[in-house]
Amino acid sequence: MRTYAIGDIHGHLDKLKEAHRLIEADREATGDHASPVVHLGDLVDRGPNSAGVIDHLIDGISQGEKWVVLMGNHDHSFTESFRDEESAEFALSFGMGGMETMESYGVPATALWWKERRGRNWIRDVLREAKKKVPPEHLAFLEALPLTFERGECLFVHAGILPGVPVRKQKKEDLLWIRDEFLDSTEDHGPLVVHGHTIVDRPMHYGNRLALDTGAGAGSVLTAAVIEGRDAWVLEKGGRREMRRLITRP
Repeated sequence: MRTYAIGDIHGHLDKLKEAHRLIEADREATGDHASPVVHLGDLVDRGPNSAGVIDHLIDGISQGEKWVVLMGNHDHSFTESFRDEESAEFALSFGMGGMETMESYGVPATALWWKERRGRNWIRDVLREAKKKVPPEHLAFLEALPLTFERGECLFVHAGILPGVPVRKQKKEDLLWIRDEFLDSTEDHGPLVVHGHTIVDRPMHYGNRLALDTGAGAGSVLTAAVIEGRDAWVLEKGGRREMRRLITRP
């Protein structure tokens, strides 16, 4: 069984379109136009065009593209920012990259921040403008995104899972945010867990998990991969490059 996957996008529409082109090239080479493409979340923040990324995904799905889009922690934080000022302050912090997301919708977040000299009023001003300019359908799309997708021998999720806990008993917080407890685990999770969230220098196959966030939001590349069973390949302009397992499956 074949499934395509794309790592954390972080507002880079150009990189997303290139990833889709690489997948289409592999589809042509294999004659497979039915297998889904799973986007591993973090559609927004840091990059220049989060609004365009969401538009592109909504349009593609409406036109019948076999795209699955998962929720990432940044997507969740963006929607939560509309609920209260404390959530907004977290989402708009420079470490999260939410300022760039707001500006992609035409909200002058940086200018408002400078105007208020970091005072609390700037958050209220940003939210007031955001509620005018962010399309309700974008928020509805993000809020409705699933946390996991299961297919064949794979479990697709944004951040990872808490080892030893069945998928249906996983907490939302872990699926969106977990790091060390999952990343350090060498135990057999059952399915191969395909995830993003934690940046790696290159796509990594650890035997029990597949890490695909190669830092598109930090100026690096956006990875597109294809998984068949528990084997995986990176998609490049020249075709497929095999991802060798670094750790034998326990």
